[in-house]
Amino acid sequence: MGWKVTHGVSLLQGEILVKTRSHRTAGGQVIAQLYLPMARSHLWQQLTDYPRWVSYFPDMVCSQIRPAPVELDPRIQHLYQVARKQFLCFAVQVEIYLTVREQTDQAGEQQIWFTMEQGDFLDFAAQLTLQDWQGGTLLTYRVQATPTIPVPTLLLQQAMQFELPANLRVMRQVLCGRSLNFR
Repeated sequence: MGWKVTHGVSLLQGEILVKTRSHRTAGGQVIAQLYLPMARSHLWQQLTDYPRWVSYFPDMVCSQIRPAPVELDPRIQHLYQVARKQFLCFAVQVEIYLTVREQTDQAGEQQIWFTMEQGDFLDFAAQLTLQDWQGGTLLTYRVQATPTIPVPTLLLQQAMQFELPANLRVMRQVLCGRSLNFR
């Protein structure tokens, strides 16, 4: 990714870096990075508390762990999430069932992989990565999705460009407390 090298000062000052691009013919992909001035181990405990995600993402109204089918791997969980969003004169609600896999690699980097089982998307996948960096943690969040309703790709990318940073600012405030001095 290389952002943390070229934009390190911006990240440390609280900026959220975002890149968007198209995904498939009617979808979008976004990659965002932010710095959290907290230990990775503390953040990991909070981020893997999936019902708490309703406090991180203002439009998410439900995030529940579902009973697993016979699951032998404790690093895998199953989630049900619902989000509601108001766009000008109409409201949209989306539901998604996810398989969630948690892993830590040899370098200590921790990742959470979200894969759609079923839901209101043609496809959906996300990855959240935590890395130790500058006395805190660098969070990288990658999402790619194709909605079932036809939305112009440019409009979808613009929504991702503006919505994800706003959501990640809320996430950072909840995780770190409101006393942060980022702009």
